[in-house]
Amino acid sequence: MTDLPMHPEPPVSPPDPSLVVLGRFQPFHHGHALLIKAAEEWRRLNASEMPLIIVIGSSNRPESMENPWSSAERIAMLNTWLEAEGIVDVSIVSVPDIEDPPNWVVHAEMYHGAAGVFFTSDIPSAELYETAGWPVVMTSLEQRDSFEGWRVRETARMMSTVDDEEAVRSVLSHSIPLVVVEHLISCNALRRLAFLGEGGEPVG
Repeated sequence: MTDLPMHPEPPVSPPDPSLVVLGRFQPFHHGHALLIKAAEEWRRLNASEMPLIIVIGSSNRPESMENPWSSAERIAMLNTWLEAEGIVDVSIVSVPDIEDPPNWVVHAEMYHGAAGVFFTSDIPSAELYETAGWPVVMTSLEQRDSFEGWRVRETARMMSTVDDEEAVRSVLSHSIPLVVVEHLISCNALRRLAFLGEGGEPVG
């Protein structure tokens, strides 16, 4: 187990079985947008009675270049994009890390509920949920290399000291939905990247 704080605590009653999408969303980028759109389309066609739950992982990690935005900030990014896309009736839950992959699903079920369907493009995550007995729907994403989290963060870090907002929009919108870029600019949520003092690393 980890020495990280268990924040937030799980709800008293976990949600009903849902279609679950998992990500760290550091930050929310085009790859995540494609994943959620694909999940919502699959849900409408195959399990319209089942709600969609978006799970934000690593909610308890300290601020770093790998984890520059808090779970609350990532929820705000997601809500900004969901509203712009007109995707409604979606729940967002934050799940803290436990640094124990074999027990991750049992841990996460306390937050997102059990016995649903897991929708993903990530093979290791799919294997964890399959091992735990979940039905898993795999989807493939184009331009996966372009939308790796560490690449997006490094680009954001390079732009974090640029005062020309139009230049920031132009560069970051290649990997981050423009409505999220606008949100990050308006909240001044990019500038801190210049002061975290770390290089990026190949982590999603």
